[in-house]
Amino acid sequence: MAGGLSEVVSEYLDKGLVLVVADLLSLITVSSCLVIKVPQINTIRENQSSKGISVLGLCLELFSYTVMISYNYTSDYDFLSYMEYPVLLLQEYILIYYAFKYQNLLGKKTQIFAVAYVIIATLIYLKLFPIIILTFLVPFCTPIGATSKVLQLLAILRTKDASSVSRTTWALSAFTNMTRIYTVYVQSHDLMLLSNFLISTFLSASVFAAACFYKKKVKKA
Repeated sequence: MAGGLSEVVSEYLDKGLVLVVADLLSLITVSSCLVIKVPQINTIRENQSSKGISVLGLCLELFSYTVMISYNYTSDYDFLSYMEYPVLLLQEYILIYYAFKYQNLLGKKTQIFAVAYVIIATLIYLKLFPIIILTFLVPFCTPIGATSKVLQLLAILRTKDASSVSRTTWALSAFTNMTRIYTVYVQSHDLMLLSNFLISTFLSASVFAAACFYKKKVKKA
């Protein structure tokens, strides 16, 4: 058995260092996604404030995650290929709840949208939602994801207050997007994916930099 294991390891290493590193970075990326939004949630809870957080950006992010997980689920793809999305979605629910709570947005209109969302999610779970609609929406997830980051950056610049913004979350976001640049380049050379992750890395790093700047500025005041 030990001999068989060493043979498997040897064959895996024969792939080459570049691909082994790519696999390792993919593992790190997925692991980071399991807790990427936890620091942001804790920051809002500790401060009991979501000032500087873009709720529209969070809603766009929720839309993007929902479409991606729904498309993969409805298409019966291997769960391991999209396993980070359910965890990200769960964290997004909690984050949106606290962001809306501290901005006094948990009114009747929000509740109506929440009920509509649950109904659509149930239809998707039962595979009664038309997959053609999801297929149409998937290409929009990339620009929507970028827009959500731009809105968060603008929210910080507008309020000049990043006290509720977690630098750890945005640092992890920039890092995981950067690792994907390497893995995509090595494994597929997909130019569309590469441009997506390049833009996401730049925007996440920009939000991180703005959060660092305005947190220091608030402390000095």
